[in-house]
Amino acid sequence: MTARRKVTTAAFLGLAPLALAGISAAPAAAHGSMADPVSRIAACHAEGPESPDSAACKALVAAGGTQPLYDWNEVNLPAVAGQHQQQIPDGKLCSVGRDKYKGLDLPRTDWPTTAMAAGQKTFQWRATAPHVGTLSLYITKDGYDPTKPLKWSDLEAQPFVSVTNPPLVNGSYVFKGEVPKKTGRHLVYSILQRSDSPEAFYTCSDVAFGGGTGGAPAAKAPTDQQIEQGAGKSSVDHGGHGGDTPAEVKQNGAYAAGHEAQGHSATQVAATKAAKPQGGDSATLAETGGDGNTPYIAAGGAIVLAVGAGAMFATARRRASAGGR
Repeated sequence: MTARRKVTTAAFLGLAPLALAGISAAPAAAHGSMADPVSRIAACHAEGPESPDSAACKALVAAGGTQPLYDWNEVNLPAVAGQHQQQIPDGKLCSVGRDKYKGLDLPRTDWPTTAMAAGQKTFQWRATAPHVGTLSLYITKDGYDPTKPLKWSDLEAQPFVSVTNPPLVNGSYVFKGEVPKKTGRHLVYSILQRSDSPEAFYTCSDVAFGGGTGGAPAAKAPTDQQIEQGAGKSSVDHGGHGGDTPAEVKQNGAYAAGHEAQGHSATQVAATKAAKPQGGDSATLAETGGDGNTPYIAAGGAIVLAVGAGAMFATARRRASAGGR
C-alpha cells in the first residue's frame, strides 16, 4: 500500500467513530423543577394538567390554560446571567415575568403545600435534563403574607441552602441543608443558575411549619409515569430557552443576546426560529439541552460527513492509482 493510500484510509477510518458518535448523541430537551419541597408547577402537573384537583391549580389553568402544566419543567429565563432581581419584577417571581406562567403568581393560601420543620433536611430538585450550575434556596421572612403578590423584599437576603453541581440521584439533584426556624405558612424560592450558560430556572414551593400543611392540600411531586405520560404534550422543544409564543419573543429582548453569548450567531438563531413549525423561538443550548431536532440533525450531519468523506477518499485513491500507472 502506498503512503498516500495509508493516509487516506486512516483518515476515513478515523471519521467513522465520529459519525457513530454523532448518531448516538441525543441532547435532552427539558430541565426540571423542585420536588421536595414540591413546587407549585410540579404539584399541579402531578394533579393532572387537564383536570387538577385543587382550587389553586384549577385557578392556574383558568389563568393560562393547560400548556404550562405540560411544560412544568421549563420555568426559566434564557439570558439572565445572575441578574435575577434586575430581570424579574416584584409580583412575578413565580412566573419569572413570563405571561405563559402567570397563574403561578396568584396570591392564595391554598396552594398545594409541603410540611416543613426547622433543622437538617434532604432536598430534591427533579432534573429532567441535568445542567451544571449552582442551586440556591431562599425562604420568606417572618411576617410573610401569602395573600399578597410575592416581592423580592419578602425573601431573606441570603439563601439558607446553596450548592454547586449537586449529585444526581435517580433523576434528581439530592442535597442537604439546614432549614431555619419559622412558623406558619412560608414560601421557598429556588434559583438554579447554570454555569455553562446565562440561563436560569426558578421555582416557588409553598411550605408550612408547625405540623401539617396549614389547611392546604398536601403537595405531591409527579411520578416517573406521570412525567412520561405528559411528555407527549409538552411544547418544550427548544431547550427550555423561553419565549414559546410570538408575544413572549417580543417581550424577551435579551433572547438573541443570550444565544449570541453562548456562541450562536444571529444567523443560527434566525435559522432555528424559522425551522420551528408553530412559530415562537427555538434554539439549542450550550453544553447540555437542545431542541427536539438536535439528535436527528447530529445524526444526519454525521452520516453526510461519513458519506462525503468516503467519496472524497475514493476519488483520491483513484487519482493515486492513475498516477501510479
